[in-house]
Amino acid sequence: MMSGGNYTSLDNQKVSGSVPAVPDPGQVTVKFADSTLQTFPPSGAQGKISGASRPPRDADDTFSKPVAGSDEPQQSGWFRTFTVAAYKPYFDVDTSDVVERIKDSLFPFRGNFNEKTSSNPDLYGPFWICTTLIFVAASIGTFVTYVAHKLKKKEWDYDINLVTWSAGVFYGYVTIVPLVLYVILKYFSAPSGLVQLFCLYGYSLFVFIPALCLSVVPLEIFRWVVAGIAGFMSATFVALNLRAHIKSAGERWFIIVAGIFLLQLGLSVVLKLYLFTVTV
Repeated sequence: MMSGGNYTSLDNQKVSGSVPAVPDPGQVTVKFADSTLQTFPPSGAQGKISGASRPPRDADDTFSKPVAGSDEPQQSGWFRTFTVAAYKPYFDVDTSDVVERIKDSLFPFRGNFNEKTSSNPDLYGPFWICTTLIFVAASIGTFVTYVAHKLKKKEWDYDINLVTWSAGVFYGYVTIVPLVLYVILKYFSAPSGLVQLFCLYGYSLFVFIPALCLSVVPLEIFRWVVAGIAGFMSATFVALNLRAHIKSAGERWFIIVAGIFLLQLGLSVVLKLYLFTVTV
């Protein structure tokens, strides 16, 4: 070590506490993993809801996970039936799916509705079809009776029972009938999926929406024809889609299919007598 003036220089020798120089490694090549953008979304995502709502891997999921040591119960068994997550797969459809299934219900002689929906039966379509039927039945029925009373210059009063009656008929029919049929098919060793039956019966009621709209025509014979055609189309749609499955029940399969067909026709008669008929 040499010193001169105010400057100090170090000799090229080892000094205690010094850091040796790092040799230049030269050019470094960085390799990146192959991009997987062509396979987006990941193959692990299934359905339309799960694939679209999954957060990125580095997202903060603090609020989506139960806190350690918290009292939040882990739902399992029968308790899971009362959670929203249990019914989420049955609403995993988009507009194109619902429209396609409605089109199938308007062509009852195809008989392939169950095959198309077997892997993904939904409750979204049946729920909104029944809700729309209740609204249409109440509004059309009120409008028709109002016009009929005004033409005959009679006093008109709104019938609130039309809404409650329609809700009871449509929601009750699409719930109770599939449940009873599910038990019957299970008894005859030809079990069918309960959600599949809900889906089938729900879409079978769509044809009554345009039929109710046509009931504004003030011709009784025309209303009977409309109700009869709608009932026949709905009954044929249900019977033909269940026929192939019910054949495995043995020799009594024809009685079951005939009962299904006649019950659906009976619904159309009830709708005609209560909703398609105007009394002044």
